[in-house]
Amino acid sequence: MFTGIVEEIGTIKAIQKGRNSAILRIQAAKIMADMHIGDSIAVNGICLTVTEFSASDFAADVMHETLNRTNLGQLRQGSSVNLERAMAANGHFGGHIVSGHVDGVGTVSNIQRDDNAIWYTISTDPEILRYIVEKGSITIDGTSLTVARVSDKDFAISAIPHTVAITILGQKKVGDKVNLENDIIGKYVEKLLQGGVQSSWQQADFQSKANGNQKQEKSGITMEFLAANGF
Repeated sequence: MFTGIVEEIGTIKAIQKGRNSAILRIQAAKIMADMHIGDSIAVNGICLTVTEFSASDFAADVMHETLNRTNLGQLRQGSSVNLERAMAANGHFGGHIVSGHVDGVGTVSNIQRDDNAIWYTISTDPEILRYIVEKGSITIDGTSLTVARVSDKDFAISAIPHTVAITILGQKKVGDKVNLENDIIGKYVEKLLQGGVQSSWQQADFQSKANGNQKQEKSGITMEFLAANGF
């Protein structure tokens, strides 16, 4: 698990491309401390596994699915990337719950300065926008940010100078692609409301009925259930 608090900007040192995959070698400094094979590192918000490392860089495999769903396929030698190590059990929870599993990409459609802040407007698909709420959390290229406004075609965040300076957000231009991860809590709530999750006792009850050739009954949390229990 990550928190969306970028630790440093790394540099793509080399890219070894396969037919539908790639191996990234990334130069870094701060995150190299106490690194081990198998560690999870968020690279532009994508959870990758360390397969090899030296004192100044590490390598990670990128599979076909990841290249299809993210902007990693657009990286080149010399590209900058946001880096964050997985959260330690005794670490500070500075951002929000970030899984490192990107939902899709968005496009920077507008950048506007507002005194000491910079507004970034991101256009993206309805499947991603449905989980974005004003004043909620969104992860952009691995950076935890607060949604300032949202419409049916895009959303906007207002970044402080510190965030712009220590992440690759400050390098973005209109038309650039960014990785987006929705707040995972919203997706779980939707799943529960749809009745798509069964508890162990519900599964056992279903199995008992199945063995007795009884008709399966639909179970799940409904709006009526939530209202009746004070939600």
